[in-house]
Amino acid sequence: MRKHVLIVLGIIVLLGIAIVSWLAWPDAARLSVDQVAGKRPTIGAPREQVIPTVVIAKPVGWAKGTMPQVAQGLAIQPFATGLDHPRWLYELPNGDVLVAETNSPPRDGGGIVQKIMNVFLGRAGAGGPSANRITLLRDTNGDGVADLKTPFLTGLNSPFGMALFDGYLYIGDTDALVRVPYRDGETRITVTPEKVVPLNPGGNHWARNVIASGDGQTLFVSVGSATNIAEKGLDAEKYRAAILQVWPKDKTWRIYAAGLRNANGMALNPKNGRLWTVVNERDMLGSDLAPDYLTQIEFGDHFGWPWYYWGGYPDDRVEPANPALQQYVKRPDYALGPHVAALGLTFSQGARLGDRYAQGVFIGEHGSWNRKPPSGYKVVYVPFGPNGFPLPGAKPVDVVSGFLNARGEAQGRPVGVIVDKKGGLLVADDVGNVVWRVHAAG
Repeated sequence: MRKHVLIVLGIIVLLGIAIVSWLAWPDAARLSVDQVAGKRPTIGAPREQVIPTVVIAKPVGWAKGTMPQVAQGLAIQPFATGLDHPRWLYELPNGDVLVAETNSPPRDGGGIVQKIMNVFLGRAGAGGPSANRITLLRDTNGDGVADLKTPFLTGLNSPFGMALFDGYLYIGDTDALVRVPYRDGETRITVTPEKVVPLNPGGNHWARNVIASGDGQTLFVSVGSATNIAEKGLDAEKYRAAILQVWPKDKTWRIYAAGLRNANGMALNPKNGRLWTVVNERDMLGSDLAPDYLTQIEFGDHFGWPWYYWGGYPDDRVEPANPALQQYVKRPDYALGPHVAALGLTFSQGARLGDRYAQGVFIGEHGSWNRKPPSGYKVVYVPFGPNGFPLPGAKPVDVVSGFLNARGEAQGRPVGVIVDKKGGLLVADDVGNVVWRVHAAG
């Protein structure tokens, strides 16, 4: 009898320990986002997780009469509403705006971590079917509101980035770079897109961005990793976690830069034509690691993924190790903070938002799922100096915020950002299903 009682007590104790461990499992941040941001962020010790910290905002959308908050001296209004998961924006030469209404293709089943992510990403409004559509928005009377909203190109496969180049509109589908002939002013394209180069699909990080390079001959295409840290093997990461350079006339390509877990927004610095990008770094090292970042890209760069982060800090979870690479890993130029999910990027050239935003970049931060408390869920500005790099000591400045309400629910989540022809800032909000326009107040 006594033996049975002891067994029962032992089971109760073990269950108690398990419950306490489960309740204590989410890793809380010990540093502020600003401490892990800037040119010299604090890089603390990793706190590896088997079960990921999941603190993801429930999507509720914008209640009638509500909208994001903007910095002093700015105002905001809807440019277009009633969209279906608007993620990315591109302005045509005549001022029309294209918006990619898109979402992830069905995700691989994967292991326990992937299943957890699938469940919670679905709850965050990121798991619905993709509209697979590019829509044209036109403001015909110049009041800062699109009064024409019409399907421009349909039948795509999770489209994302768009770029005009040499008479064609190029689109980054999840599995290929495709193109269609383009004539200025047209409001619908019905031809079947032509494949230029294939892109490896599947797994995580489905969005492919594309921009024209400054040489007039090539395009840059970003392809994110299939996994968090190559846990399914390096074969699954072939030609991924990289920025590709494509010669569209020949339909050939090469890896331009590598070790970039999920580079998304790309832009050319108007000061010198150099390529810049924002990158989503790895998960499950704790709420303070690793920082997402903004950086200039040169041909041949390697930023360390999956073996290293922030210029050479080793990730001991990755096997096999790659010690020979460490000395060649490039350190990013500017940290944006941990898990902010930096996606959108545009230089401020042409913006008429005041002197404070005269020289720098706007960044759309989609918001964290793997941090307690949440980070991101805003649009920030990073000021640049006359040398074409972020100012020393500068931290990201909030420009558009309030996407989380007082209950921590997501009224919206910002993604793509562009400066329009009139100097306003357009922001794609894929939970609010709105494109917002920020302009100078008064």
